[in-house]
Amino acid sequence: MRSFRGFYVPAAVVAVSILMARVAHPEDAPEAAESAQRAASLEELDQRVRILERRLELEREAAEAKTRESPVLTAGKDGISLRSADGAFGVRFKGYLHADGRFFFEDEERPNVDTFLIRRARPIFEATAFRIFDLRIMPDFGEGRTVLQDAYLDARLLDELKLRIGKFKEPFGIERLQSATDMRFIERGLPNNLVPNRDVGGQLYGDLLGKRLNYAVGIFNGVPDGGSGDIDVTGDKDFAGRVFLLPFAGSEDFAFFEGLGIGIAGTVGNQEGALPTLRTTGQAAFFTYAAGARADGSRWRISPQAHFYRGRFGLLAEYVRSTQDVVLGAVTETLTNEAWQVQLNWVLTGEDAGYKSVDPRHPFDARAGNWGAVELVARVSSLRVDKDAFPVLADPRVSASDALAVGGGVNWYLNRAVKLAVDYEWSEFDDGAADFQDREDEHVLLLRAQIAF
Repeated sequence: MRSFRGFYVPAAVVAVSILMARVAHPEDAPEAAESAQRAASLEELDQRVRILERRLELEREAAEAKTRESPVLTAGKDGISLRSADGAFGVRFKGYLHADGRFFFEDEERPNVDTFLIRRARPIFEATAFRIFDLRIMPDFGEGRTVLQDAYLDARLLDELKLRIGKFKEPFGIERLQSATDMRFIERGLPNNLVPNRDVGGQLYGDLLGKRLNYAVGIFNGVPDGGSGDIDVTGDKDFAGRVFLLPFAGSEDFAFFEGLGIGIAGTVGNQEGALPTLRTTGQAAFFTYAAGARADGSRWRISPQAHFYRGRFGLLAEYVRSTQDVVLGAVTETLTNEAWQVQLNWVLTGEDAGYKSVDPRHPFDARAGNWGAVELVARVSSLRVDKDAFPVLADPRVSASDALAVGGGVNWYLNRAVKLAVDYEWSEFDDGAADFQDREDEHVLLLRAQIAF
């Protein structure tokens, strides 16, 4: 058919044109024939061009349709992701590494080990299905152990109502809920000894009032203060809840206070079995219960908390109170331990401070004269053990009753993925040494190289 249209029709036109030219003007027949032949050639060329244009158009439409249906692979500062063209399905691979150094000074009475260590090594797998269901799995291979940190399913039904089931952080401590990659100090403050970490359970959470109010409420197996767990050894459960309000977020009239956030969190339940060991910011144990002491009865915790960020300045503060029934033989005591901390941070290079890590305005590039972002941090934290724990439930010659830590440090953010940090922290104690003396002070230098993507 194409041959017929592309050859026979133009040939017929040429023949008819030549014949008519000869009949009308015999003397002009050769010129007329040549003119008619050129016209036919142009028409044939035009037809071929139209065919090629249409063919290219069809190929372009097919390519666009294939692109709309093809998965999208990306790699960047937020990890490696593969998602469907419509965004309804996807997988993401992320992770982070903390390579630390820990060095103690003036520790003659209780020598600690100076060491380099892999504090955290956490690959992260995330997946999305049908746009609203999310999966997250995060193991940890740090410190020579293998621990499943996160393993949960999210159902993002609405911004105001979401469901999370699995193992994850209980909604409680403001510093504990910060990602380990966003912490201002290499180690969390003393109040985290009393804060539940990761537990298995379920929670409802979401944002209200135009995302000014965040809430979370859930039921969990229950873990000791500062601890994590994978299974329940008793039938008792903990109930946990947290509300956090950003009262001036998005306000033009009170823009100065836009970075103010205030909240309160609590847990309640029964706990039987293990009791926690309390540790310094250098991760040395400073309080342990007497052998045989165990939790046996009601436990509740409460924590008012707040942060304030304005320009390059940041402040984070929290107070934690934990009450637990403790039994040793015929002795039963209801012990209340308390802790608090205040953190300050100041970004020297002018970037905005926030609850998350500093995002360098000019990522490190020595050839271009860019050096990333630099931040100064300071912290005071304290923990007090209930006096009724002594001398039966805890030995004052072994365990300190009070700890106060003062520290400072520098964070250097080379880019969004790489951070170098140096902290120095001094801690003093009441009790905890032989002859009922005070435990010697702790002086610790902490170093960290972090990469997170």
